[in-house]
Amino acid sequence: MAMASRIRSLLIGAALSLAAGTAPPAHAMGGSALDTPTLAGGVTGSSKATISVQAGPSGAPGGFTLRWMKESDFKANAGQWFPNGDPRQGQAFFWGNPTLNTHDGAYATFLLGPGQSIEVEVGDLLDESGVTVTSPAADVPEGGELDAGTSYVFSAFANGIDQTPSSRECPAISLGTRVQDCTRSRGYWKSHVGAWPPTSVPMALGSNLYTQAQLLQILNTPAAGNGAIALAHQLIAAKLNIAYGASVRSCIAAADQLLSSCGPSKLSPLGLCSLAITSTVSKTQCLDDFNNSPPGNCLTPAVPATWGRVKTIYR
Repeated sequence: MAMASRIRSLLIGAALSLAAGTAPPAHAMGGSALDTPTLAGGVTGSSKATISVQAGPSGAPGGFTLRWMKESDFKANAGQWFPNGDPRQGQAFFWGNPTLNTHDGAYATFLLGPGQSIEVEVGDLLDESGVTVTSPAADVPEGGELDAGTSYVFSAFANGIDQTPSSRECPAISLGTRVQDCTRSRGYWKSHVGAWPPTSVPMALGSNLYTQAQLLQILNTPAAGNGAIALAHQLIAAKLNIAYGASVRSCIAAADQLLSSCGPSKLSPLGLCSLAITSTVSKTQCLDDFNNSPPGNCLTPAVPATWGRVKTIYR
């Protein structure tokens, strides 16, 4: 009886450890307790790809796992995935409640019931909640964003509990990112400081002006559920794109108005400006789409704007 009690205690302890979200070892990838999900590609940006994940008849009660790599690497590896943890391959566990991939409030969780589907944006997960991401090593400097004009392959598992794949892996799908024009992503601007147009700083965000050094501090601050930070990340990139020659989007003024509600309080880590992410997510998505937009979004010629034009846009 004592031995049986000890074994039962060990099994309960192991189950609790897995439920706490412990990352699975390599051999845990691809169990078959759940039905395999299916994937479909959607609209892409220059640094992200929209993926639709649909659970099978057994659902994905612990969320799902996506992984991706460049199609050129996939083909060079004879159409096979690299071992779990290979630096050329990305992986993300979707296990909690989204704050950005909400589809205008339609999605409240990454846990999927039988046949349920959800759209997520791979390459744009830095500020998302309820996701654990390991980006390919080459993408880390730009926040895990994808390369422009590049074809990727994606596959998925259904998870039985948080961060533990419990189905067979679905067949890989291929999806290419858009080529860049004059708009660049948040990650690009963060890692290419020398490319910032001279007229772009100091920059107004809401009611406050920020130096280039301060803007970089904000860009390197995770949103962590703060809608003001997620919005500012995209707004900084949008204003740099306009200074670089992109056309203007109406949501830029709307984003500034939202940040103005913080008054003189600056954005973290410089101040305490905080906004509910539900109040900012639509403007954040609008700016994100603008920063990832296809060719044809530029003025002619696409050159840095004058300081007079920049002041008109930012005020």
